[in-house]
Amino acid sequence: MSNHYRLSHSLDQGKKSGQIYSNGERGATLIVVLLFLVLIMLAGAIAVRQSNTDLKIATSDQINTVLLQSSDSANQKLEMMVNGSPSSEEYRDVTSAAGVFGHFLLNPDNATNEFIYCFNPRTKKYLAANASVKKSTGGYWSSLSGGFCDYTNANDYTSARQTVMTQMSVTVTPTNPNTPVFDHMVIGKEVQDRTSKRYQFDVRASSALPAYNEPKVGSDKCFEQTSINANVATGKKSLSDCMLSASTPSKMLYEQVDVENASSSTLCIPYGKGTLSSKCILSVTP
Repeated sequence: MSNHYRLSHSLDQGKKSGQIYSNGERGATLIVVLLFLVLIMLAGAIAVRQSNTDLKIATSDQINTVLLQSSDSANQKLEMMVNGSPSSEEYRDVTSAAGVFGHFLLNPDNATNEFIYCFNPRTKKYLAANASVKKSTGGYWSSLSGGFCDYTNANDYTSARQTVMTQMSVTVTPTNPNTPVFDHMVIGKEVQDRTSKRYQFDVRASSALPAYNEPKVGSDKCFEQTSINANVATGKKSLSDCMLSASTPSKMLYEQVDVENASSSTLCIPYGKGTLSSKCILSVTP
């Protein structure tokens, strides 16, 4: 009887040992599965984060391209007007006393002013009547302050989509003490002839996307700030710094251009012929 009892007890111990091994294997399998689930979750989170980063990069690149194209378009428009035919209306506009270049060419006292207008290919904003002319000492020349871009006005956007807004700033390039003597004179023209002088201008085209963030810091509207760092008043920001503080996507394209106000002459009496050119005869109105 005692031997039988011992055998039965030994069999029971074997069964319990097998159950312990089986439970241990199941616990190890569960841990491995959980580890795989954690790895899959980490891979998914990394993939989502990477896709978000790629999307932000692509969006930033698109915004940068749109802003650059808008600023470049405004510069090209101004270049086409001043390089166009002297008989064209746009050429006469920009070179007249009320035009963006004529404001400086025809009055040396305006050399330190900043001529600002909101670029819109559908309207004439490059004339003084629709421009803002800032003085370097503060205030506005002849009370002209209506040329700033207004992000609440649909007519101030570059297109009917009301996406991009571009503001132009034109100033005479400050005198450089290292500039060569007579560098401003046009080769082959008379020194005494005022119309043969070459002018250098700083042209700043600032484009922004007001739809992303309002271009405004406190009560200061960014488009109403000067684009020239040297002219920033105490406690104020430049246009670029204001856009940065307002988190408004923007880009400023800076160019230096030479505008030659060249004179032209008409040959009235050809040498050796003595025939008077018809261009030199004044018409008489009865």
